[in-house]
Amino acid sequence: MRKLRVAVSIATVMAAALTGCASNPPPKPYGTESVLSLPADRHAVWAVAPTINLSGQRPVDPLLESDLVFGQLQTVQGVIAIPVNRVVEVYLALRIDKVQSQDQANLVCDLLGCDGLIVPTVTIYDPYDPPKLGAALQLFIKPGAYARPVGLDAHQLTQQAAASASESVAAASGLVQAVGVYDAANGSVRQAVTTFAQGRFDPNSPYAAREYIVSMDGFSGFVYHDLIGQLLASPQLAGA
Repeated sequence: MRKLRVAVSIATVMAAALTGCASNPPPKPYGTESVLSLPADRHAVWAVAPTINLSGQRPVDPLLESDLVFGQLQTVQGVIAIPVNRVVEVYLALRIDKVQSQDQANLVCDLLGCDGLIVPTVTIYDPYDPPKLGAALQLFIKPGAYARPVGLDAHQLTQQAAASASESVAAASGLVQAVGVYDAANGSVRQAVTTFAQGRFDPNSPYAAREYIVSMDGFSGFVYHDLIGQLLASPQLAGA
């Protein structure tokens, strides 16, 4: 009789366990993230410069923003990314705080051994829900035939850049840029965030895709991913 009671108890426990398993749905599978790549299976080495803050907002951290750009650039197929700290070292050696001309960008690229320099700019920064970010990415492409002038003075380049301030940097032949304002209050932006988030978030987390809206760093990553995509789609790169 005792053995029978034990057997019944074990059967009851197993049945309860099986019932519990049946009532819990299986974990949601991860999605597949969208991937950016250089056109025509090309390869390039790009460095990320310190971010220029034009938003007037003190919470903007130029190095953090550049790290977020670097994080997205690392995922681009065909691109080797150089982090912002390497660019800062070159800036310090040249005693400059930012690139103001194509000639300066060429010199920085040459010293880093890279093909291009991305200079991010933040124009609007509102981290509160729903977040809003205005940003730009300028990609200075070093000409293939570039040769560093002998005895080049970086300060002379700075003076030349200041003297030609009336001439827009955007007119430089080696410059590609992407600009945008992203407001998470807009439905189109939220849909784009949802698409971007696929494969990049834990589908079983309570925030799900909203992770990239409730976090300003996450939202910034989405913005920089979209701007990098615009750079890659530019006619200058497609025909390079």
